[in-house]
Amino acid sequence: MSLSVPAIMKTTAARLSALYLLLFAICAVALVFYMTSLSARMLTAQTQDTINDEVAGLAHAYQRGGLPVLARVVEQRSRQPGANLYLIADANGQILTGNVQSLEPGVLDTEGWTERPFYYQRFGEGELERQRAQSSDQNGEQNTPQPNGADAQSGEKGHNAIAIVLRLPNQMIMLVGRDLGEPERFRAVIKRSLMLALGMMGLGGLLIWFFVGQAALKRIDSVSEASRRIMGGDLSGRLPVTGAGDEFDRLSENLNTMLARIATLNEGLKQVSDNIAHDLKTPLTRLRNRAEATLSGKHNTADYRRALEGTITESDQLIKTFNAILMISRLEAGYSSESTTRVDLSAAVRDVVELYEPVAEEAGVSLQANIESPFTVVGNRELVAQALSNIVDNAIKYSTDSTAAPAVRVSLERADGHIKLAVVDNGQGIPDDVDRSRVTERFVRLEKSRSQPGSGLGLSLAKAIMTFHGGRLDLLPGNPGLSVVMSFPERGEH
Repeated sequence: MSLSVPAIMKTTAARLSALYLLLFAICAVALVFYMTSLSARMLTAQTQDTINDEVAGLAHAYQRGGLPVLARVVEQRSRQPGANLYLIADANGQILTGNVQSLEPGVLDTEGWTERPFYYQRFGEGELERQRAQSSDQNGEQNTPQPNGADAQSGEKGHNAIAIVLRLPNQMIMLVGRDLGEPERFRAVIKRSLMLALGMMGLGGLLIWFFVGQAALKRIDSVSEASRRIMGGDLSGRLPVTGAGDEFDRLSENLNTMLARIATLNEGLKQVSDNIAHDLKTPLTRLRNRAEATLSGKHNTADYRRALEGTITESDQLIKTFNAILMISRLEAGYSSESTTRVDLSAAVRDVVELYEPVAEEAGVSLQANIESPFTVVGNRELVAQALSNIVDNAIKYSTDSTAAPAVRVSLERADGHIKLAVVDNGQGIPDDVDRSRVTERFVRLEKSRSQPGSGLGLSLAKAIMTFHGGRLDLLPGNPGLSVVMSFPERGEH
C-alpha cells in the first residue's frame, strides 16, 4: 500500500525516525562545534606557550648582548626550519631581519598579542608574484609600487599565524609568532571527521526508517486489517505472529488469546441459549400442563394442595437450574463476586462426606474418606464444597449399578505440584473418551443417565469452579467406575 508523504509522516514509525534524526542532528552539530572550539582553544593555548618560550629565550639574549646579539639570534633562528616566525622592524614598520617577507597591514601597530590570526608570507614565497609583475612591465602595463603586504593580497594571501608584538627600548619592533597551518589542518580533519560521522549517522537513520520503519508499518497494517475483519464479526480471524518475539508478536499473542476467550464465551452463550430453549422447555411445559389439568376438573382441597406442592417443587428445581447457569457463566467469565481466602481443604472434604453419609447409606452405597494430613489452598470454601457435593452426589447415584458392592471413596493427596482431590466410584463409569470430554458441558446427559434425576449442570459447575481456582477437573477411568479428580495449585495461585 503506497502512502503519500503527509500520510507517511502521520505514522508512528516515521515520527519516531524523524525525532531520532532531529535529536541526533542537534547532538551531532553541538558536538561538532564543541570539539572544534575545544581543539581550537587547546591548540591556541599550546601555540601561545610555544611563543612565550621563544620570547623568553630572545629576552635572555637581549639582556646578554643587547640589540646586536638579539639580531644575530633572530637571524640564526630564522634560517632554521619550523613554524616559528621572527621579525625585527624599525619604528616605521620597515622589516630589518627575520623570516617574514610581508605582513597583513596593521599587525605591527598594536603591542601585545594579536587579536585574531593574520596572514603573512615568508621570504621566497613572493617570487612568483614578482615574476608576474615583471611580465606585466614587459607587456607595457604600469607597475605601481605597493606597500608591505600587497604581494600577499595579490593572488595568494599566504599563511595564517598568531604572534606577540614587542617594542624594544630603542623603539624597534620585534614580532614573535607561529604559523597556524598545522593546527588549522588538524581542526579541519576533526571537522571533516565529525561531519562525515554526522552524514553516516543520518544515512543510518534513513536506512533504519526504510527497513525497520517500513517493516513496522507493514506489521501495523496487517494488524489493522485483521482488526477490521474482527470488527466485521469474523471472530475466527487471528492477528499475524511472525515468531520474532518482538513487541508486535507479544501484542498479537495477547490479542489472539483475548479473541479466543471471546469466541469461547460467545460459543458458551450460544450453547446456553440453545440449552435453555431445549432443556428447560420440558419442565415449563410440564408445569403448564399440571396447572391446566388441575383447573380443568373439579377437585377437592387435597388435590389442589398436591398440585401446588408439585408446582412449587418443579419451580424450585427450575430456580436451582437457573442459579447454576448464572454461577457457571459468572465463573467462566472471570468476574465472579465470590471472595477467596485460605481454605482448609481437609475440613471441607470431611464436612461434605459427613453430609452425604446418610444419602449414601439410604442408597446402599459405602462412602469412605481417605485424608492423611491437612491441606490448605487459596479459594472460596462454599464454591469448593459445592463442586465436591455435585461430584459426590453423582458418584453415589451412578455407583448403584455396580456389579459388586457399591462404594465411593474420597481421597486427598499431594502429587505433581498439585493438591488432588479424587472421588472414585465402582459403577459402570464412562468408558468412552469422547463421552468423558462431553459430560462436563452444560445440559449434557448420557443415555444411561436419562433415568436419573438431574439437570446436567453438576459437572459443568464443578469444572467452572475449578477454572475459577486456577485448577482443572479431570475424568479418568476407575477400572471399574469413574475417577473424578479436582487438581488445585499447591500454593493456591490463580
